[in-house]
Amino acid sequence: MQHKRASTNISLHEIIANRWSPRAFDAHRVVSQNKILSLLEAARWAPSCFNDQPWRYIVFDKSKDETAWENALTILAEKNQLWAKNAPLLILAIAANNFSHNGNANRWSHYDTGAATLNLVLQAESVGLVAHQMGGFDADNARTIFEIPQDYTLMSMLAIGYQAEETVLPDEFRQAEVEDRARNNIDELVFHGAWGR
Repeated sequence: MQHKRASTNISLHEIIANRWSPRAFDAHRVVSQNKILSLLEAARWAPSCFNDQPWRYIVFDKSKDETAWENALTILAEKNQLWAKNAPLLILAIAANNFSHNGNANRWSHYDTGAATLNLVLQAESVGLVAHQMGGFDADNARTIFEIPQDYTLMSMLAIGYQAEETVLPDEFRQAEVEDRARNNIDELVFHGAWGR
């Protein structure tokens, strides 16, 4: 299996440095209920505007409800289905569009849901799981199938499980699975005092 620790300019916490998004999942290893609950508890403790906690998750556990899991798999883009079919756990991340305390539009809900989902992903790393987030899914179809109200935005699908060797992947994904990780230089991403500085 690939262990693709980030090549960082300064020392980072192990969980952050070691987290990456593999596509090779072990289809035969079930994620325990205790580990699933730990992921959701990590998300629950994320910060949010007004402590509104706008994130919602639908969990699709193949070992508990294979029909629901298969429905979740079908909403993924075809290319994502090719590898996500081995993930024992799929999770749909959803953001409430409005504040719960006053019904006003919550323009921070997507940001807050991203923060909660990152907590979930880092917790997965800490308990020996891997997670791969996907934007490639049919949100309209998912809304219909899973009866999600209109005042929620479907943000991402996550595939979660135990990592497998890259040989379980179709050929088109194997090279990316073994390539080194890369990021833009920090001076391309961060400015000081004003834009572009």
